[in-house]
This record gives sequence, C-alpha cells and structure tokens, in this order.
Amino acid sequence: MKKYNISVIGGDGTGPEVVDEALKVLEQTKSKFDIDFNFIMNDLGGDRYLSSGDLVTEADIEAFQKDGVVLVKGLFRNYIEDLKQGVAKNMQNPGPYASENVSAGESGSFFDDYCNWNRIPEFEKVIMESPAAMVAAELMRSKRVQIFHDHILIKEPGTSKPTPWHQDGPYYFVDGVQNVSFWSPLDHVKEASLRCVAGSHKWVKPVLPTRWLAEDSFYPDEHDYLPVPDPDVEGMEIREWEMAPGEAVAFNFGILHGARGNKTTKRRRAFSLRLIGDDARYVERPGPTSPPVPGHNMNAGEILREDWFPEVYRHPD
Repeated sequence: MKKYNISVIGGDGTGPEVVDEALKVLEQTKSKFDIDFNFIMNDLGGDRYLSSGDLVTEADIEAFQKDGVVLVKGLFRNYIEDLKQGVAKNMQNPGPYASENVSAGESGSFFDDYCNWNRIPEFEKVIMESPAAMVAAELMRSKRVQIFHDHILIKEPGTSKPTPWHQDGPYYFVDGVQNVSFWSPLDHVKEASLRCVAGSHKWVKPVLPTRWLAEDSFYPDEHDYLPVPDPDVEGMEIREWEMAPGEAVAFNFGILHGARGNKTTKRRRAFSLRLIGDDARYVERPGPTSPPVPGHNMNAGEILREDWFPEVYRHPD
C-alpha cells in the first residue's frame, strides 16, 4: 500500500467547505485504489486571524527573512472603506508627486501618488490604528517601526501598461535590511496582482532604477547596478496571489517586483505602505531620489528624522 503526505490549507471564504468535501472524496478512494493518506492540516487561512488575532506566524517571519516576500491575510480587513475613501480623496486632490504613467497611444490610465498620509485623515488612521506597524516589526524582527511613506497605485479598466520590474530600495534614501512594504488591493485581483521575485533582496547588486515613462536610467553610473531582468523569460521564482480586499503582500525594499496591466472591466486600486526598522539609516544616492523629500537636512548614517518619519510602533520590551 502506498501512503501519501498531503498538506491541507482550507483557505478563505468557501474554501474550507470545498476542502472538507475534497477530503471526503479522497477518503473514499483509499480502499478502491489501495492507498492511504496522511493529511497535514495547516491553519493558514483567514479563519486563523478571526479566531486568534494572529496575522503572522513564526513560519511567515522565517519565510519573509528568507524569501523577502509573504502574503498577510486580513491585514487591513477592518479598514477597507477607510482606504477607499482615502484613495478617492487623493485622486480628487492629487499631491505634488502624483503621476500618470500611461504614454500617448497606450490604453487606459495608471495613476500613482505618494507621501499623502499627513494630509489625508483616512490614510493616517489606517497607519496609526491598523496592525500594520506591529506586523512589520514582527516580519522585520525590529523593536521599533517608523513610517517611510504611503503610496497609491490605480489602474483603470483596460490599462495595457504594466508596472515595470523594479526594486524600491535603489530609488530611496534609506539603507538597511529591516524594512517592509505592504501592498494591499482594495478590489479583488487576480491577473493584475503584485508579482515578486523570491530572494531577489539578496542579490549581489541592486537592479538599475529607471523612470517608468521614459524607461531610462534614474542614476548616471549604470555599472553599479544589474540590468533590469525579465523574470518570466529567465525562469525566476515569481510569487503572486489572487487577493481579496484587505489582504497584503509584505515585501522587502530589495525585492524585484512588478504587475501586469489591468485588462479587466473593473478598476484596480491598491494602497501601499512603506515602513522601516531598527537598522534604517539615511544614505546619499548619486542623484535625486524618489520620493525626493526636499529640505530634510539629514546626514548619511543618521536615523530618519522622527518629526517627518514618525515612530508608529515600539516593542513593549
């Protein structure tokens, strides 16, 4: 008799009910085909959060440290309406860094804007009241957490423009490994979800930062960077998930990531929050950074000034 080990994840929504029925079917096949199963039950769905309040496990933390990216169920589940209202206000009243990323001749619209949390109350509420900062501390293994910036990315129906493959870190004036971005859709996503290359935060060189519209180099010396790869063609390990509103992909600033265009008939709204930890320090770059944050008066090696980048969590120990 052959015996098979099967890992079982109930998932969310109707997932647990479907999986329960599938297990019954497998049980019926055992005698007919002279096989046996060892079902390994994994408590990794949204029900875990509802029953225990735990958003991440030690396994999630280990995976984040190793791969640089994990999915966090339910991170913003109680703040979806706040985020939708904040995005609407942001789009009605864009900030100084707002940008349209679709070129002439391309279909649809790809709007993004960042650094607006201190003028949009809904964003501030989510940052200060949601469990995001606490989860960030756990994933980063950091005792303290500071805000770096917020970011919205809106792709209208029929938008052909993909989000180019890039790492956030080379654009930023922040150095260190204790950092995390949370990317959370406000609409159900499948094909237009975030795509991340596992382990790319540990590459020997950062990937060349480019301007999304012009697609030219952001900094002068391209030899300090790896050329932008094509992970699909090169067979890299890409992590992506079909996601419900309120779920979040957590990824390190060094993770290569991108997204397809939005070829659906529905808008794709995403809210992203960048947070930094204990080892984050200001670093000089060979050109203007994004976000630029003029007049900050910080020096290389300093902790980011807390009046502009407030501390939002400190471990009680």
